[in-house]
Amino acid sequence: MAHRHFILHKPCGYLSQFVSEDAREARKKRFLGELYDFPAGTMAIGRLDEESEGLLLLTTNGRVSEQIRNGGVEKEYYAQVDGLITDEAVARLQQGVEIGVRDVKYQTSSCRARRLESAPALGPRGKRIRDERHGPTSWVSLTLTEGKFRQVRKMTAAVGFPTLRLVRVRIGGLWLGGMAAGEVREVADLDAAGPAADYRPGR
Repeated sequence: MAHRHFILHKPCGYLSQFVSEDAREARKKRFLGELYDFPAGTMAIGRLDEESEGLLLLTTNGRVSEQIRNGGVEKEYYAQVDGLITDEAVARLQQGVEIGVRDVKYQTSSCRARRLESAPALGPRGKRIRDERHGPTSWVSLTLTEGKFRQVRKMTAAVGFPTLRLVRVRIGGLWLGGMAAGEVREVADLDAAGPAADYRPGR
């Protein structure tokens, strides 16, 4: 049987999994299977935490999943942070910062980081972000090839600008594009996640 591959715009408030072995969690949380009738054996390639949004890849092919997760594929994120992020903070992000991973200190690798001059056109978030009465916010783009648990959030906090909203917009050559929150599209081949591809879905 041929394998199938999907891209999903994961909304805020969903776990990047299909079921939970914890009965209490299963009653209280929302899962990917609510968004689409995925075939049996579908797995998420990497994860986004419950509060994070954006591009998620799914496949029925474990080999493809392993290749993408461990192949040094770039992931680009847009982070809305608390405060007006400084050039110094952006430079520190580029150089790598120390974060905690499972109670162990970890030095992140160097990455590409840049301040976005205006808020990206991402559509509304399911859960409200605090308003401007609590102070200004700004946006930064970070492109990583590693993916520790809550890494982007920990990185921006380490330079003094906690993340308020986090959206993954690209994995390799696959872009979130104009996909609406909760939208799922089947793709022919997840080899498109490689750096040579460039797939930007519209509405």
